[in-house]
Amino acid sequence: MITTTKTAPARKDPLDAVEWRTQPGLLAYPDAVTGMEARVAQIRDGEAGELVWLVEHPPLYTAGTSAQLKDLLEPDRFPVFETGRGGQYTYHGPGQRVAYAMLDLRNRGQDLRAYVRNLEAWVIDALQEFGVTGERREGRVGIWVTRGDGREDKIAAIGVRIRSWITYHGISINVAPDLGHFSGIVPCGIGEDLLGVTSLSDLGCEATMDDVDAALKRSFARVFG
Repeated sequence: MITTTKTAPARKDPLDAVEWRTQPGLLAYPDAVTGMEARVAQIRDGEAGELVWLVEHPPLYTAGTSAQLKDLLEPDRFPVFETGRGGQYTYHGPGQRVAYAMLDLRNRGQDLRAYVRNLEAWVIDALQEFGVTGERREGRVGIWVTRGDGREDKIAAIGVRIRSWITYHGISINVAPDLGHFSGIVPCGIGEDLLGVTSLSDLGCEATMDDVDAALKRSFARVFG
């Protein structure tokens, strides 16, 4: 008679797990940057694990490293913050889910292009849960939705910064923001006719922020493992 002994799976180091944190209320943008930079340093030094930080901001504009002043159409409308992420001008505000991803590419492959593709896939996969088909567009940043008659609207933005191969900044998805707030800038990737912005609510999907958060967690697991 042969007996076998089941061996319990090895426990993962707690620092290897991806932490998910949902920020209550509206987070001031400088506080978000300070928090991300602190966490990046901790991950780099082996003092903390990876983090996905889900936040909402008060109305504001951010200027990426490629931002041009002419694209800031209403400079006095909302606070404007310069940021080290890539891209141009972006709006953040209530009703928009921002997911800041602090991931260690030293363990995930030191390939920035592949990482950005994974961020795009993460958003696309999450949107699919709500029956929304998000698509990439060559030469345009973010995720887009076809509206018919040649019109395409942007539903999600992507901006990335990396320090010591630790990522920060991340993605934003328009759940139910005031789309009129985008009119104070030329958002990243939008600079011609038939291109605009949209949201899940604008598309007729009444998903809550909690619904979107749950979809993001599930899709993250599918895309990033």
